Amino acid sequence: MKLGLNLSLILLAFFSFSNESFSLTDYKIKRFCRKEKRVYSCIKDLQEKRSNLQKGKPIEIPVAPYKR
Repeated sequence: MKLGLNLSLILLAFFSFSNESFSLTDYKIKRFCRKEKRVYSCIKDLQEKRSNLQKGKPIEIPVAPYKR
């Protein structure tokens, strides 16, 4: 009984999370790029990355080191 319950919970969790990714909206892109020096190039770059992500192409995500 316990094994069946655990198996069903694992399968439910496995199938409930699909392989979708949610990209940024235009408003979120503009709000994020407000802080950058080159606003228009930031917006253009993020919109290009979003379109590549929606087409299924891989994108590079830069990782910033943690600053104390």
